[in-house]
Amino acid sequence: MAAKVLIVTGDAAESLEVLYPYQRLREEGYEVHVAAPSRKKLRFVVHDFEPGFDTYTEKPGYTLPADLAFAEVEPAQYAAVVIPGGRAPEYLRADPELRKILKSFFDADKPVAQICHGPLLTAAVGELAGRRVTAYPALEIDMQSAGATYQDAEAVVDGTLVSSRAWPDHPAWMREFLKVLRQKAPLPQP
Repeated sequence: MAAKVLIVTGDAAESLEVLYPYQRLREEGYEVHVAAPSRKKLRFVVHDFEPGFDTYTEKPGYTLPADLAFAEVEPAQYAAVVIPGGRAPEYLRADPELRKILKSFFDADKPVAQICHGPLLTAAVGELAGRRVTAYPALEIDMQSAGATYQDAEAVVDGTLVSSRAWPDHPAWMREFLKVLRQKAPLPQP
């Protein structure tokens, strides 16, 4: 049986930051489940960069059904967790069920992949203190306030925590995360 990976997200998550790891991990052979505050069709957004804007723009993105509500997740069944960015982490960090889920992954030293605004969730559970991370550059102060050392890089690996700035860094992010995941949760060889 393939190892399972959990993606925790919600409405207004960045489409690419959910769908890229979802597809890449499935391609690798992992079973992937999407968890959200409730089982429903999630509505994602597309963040892009346009000339003349001081920050990213936001447009409607893809949809994907959540497999599980946070309250249904049994963290022990999963080898790793992925935390996409977008605007979802801003409100998800207040969800007590999600905070319990994330804390259990850190307590068990399981692989955690976070990108863009996703580190707002790991900050909310107190797991960034003393770590090296990256995030969307506008979050540098938030990362430092959470006790982390911020690095402006495509991917930063600190033990089993792999972070990235945003969707343009996907190749480096997944390359580093898969190294950690393969070591901690290798798939059976055919």
